[in-house]
Amino acid sequence: MRFLLDAEQRAFARSLDAMLGAAGTAAAVRDWSRGDRARGWALWSRIADAGVFALAVPEKYEGLGPRPVDLAVAFVELGRHAVPGPLVETVAAAALLSGPGPAERFLAGLASGRSAATVTHEGRHALDGDAVPLRLALAADGLRLAPGHGPVRPSLDPARRLTRLSPGGELLDAAPDVDRALRWARLATAAQALGVGLALLERTVEHVRRRVQFGAPIGSFQAVKHRLADVKIALEFARPLVLGAAVTMTAADVAAAKASAGEAAYASARAALQLHGALGYTAEYDLSLWLTKAAALRTAWGTPGECRAEVLRARGQAH
Repeated sequence: MRFLLDAEQRAFARSLDAMLGAAGTAAAVRDWSRGDRARGWALWSRIADAGVFALAVPEKYEGLGPRPVDLAVAFVELGRHAVPGPLVETVAAAALLSGPGPAERFLAGLASGRSAATVTHEGRHALDGDAVPLRLALAADGLRLAPGHGPVRPSLDPARRLTRLSPGGELLDAAPDVDRALRWARLATAAQALGVGLALLERTVEHVRRRVQFGAPIGSFQAVKHRLADVKIALEFARPLVLGAAVTMTAADVAAAKASAGEAAYASARAALQLHGALGYTAEYDLSLWLTKAAALRTAWGTPGECRAEVLRARGQAH
């Protein structure tokens, strides 16, 4: 299958890229890491006004969707600009809150950006549980509205602030569609990781063109060219898997896209760190914002091993 974005989808990606490029996302990420979310929520509102979260919400609940392909296009740009916050978790919440009662109660707020959500299994850490108004916990008896949260725990990515949700709370749905929510979450994570990997590659290519050793830019060295070519191939291989998974939305296709994009972004991060040298290890240098995110997204919503196992199970059932 050959998949190409149409003119409207390409224009959507360009508009998000332009908006986020002018928004100073690096400052918002650093503020978010410190618990100062004013810039982050302002950015969230602009993303919501562009219709990103509405793509995961049905039209009957004031959304534009479900439109997974357009959502994937958007999340590539969110990853490219390292946007902070529970982006994927809000998409997963929209998929979980599909029962008539919870949908009417919460989905319009998620679609418009007036609200944001985090989702986790009861007893596990949730992303930004200290920041969002809507905290959802998957418990043994169904989907519950968590009444609070515990202290913030440090994370590999400082902008991904983790907390445990308080147990108990209102039961929203005794039989939530967890599999559907997982597919949407993995698709959004895969697209976000792809964007992170592309941003890292772009920054690294720019760096090796400027950095000079032995009287020549290091980008002219064959070893550097080959390393970056391998990263480029991995990212370009992941791109159609992500978009193809958005078309089919099968568990196996989405898992394959998640594994491929996560590994490609991680390879891009490793190459970026090595080729930037000591500069790449400097937390004050903006490259670090993408490096840590690539590592975190690689295992978020399913490790590469778990996603590959999902693909193998599907193939075994098919035969």
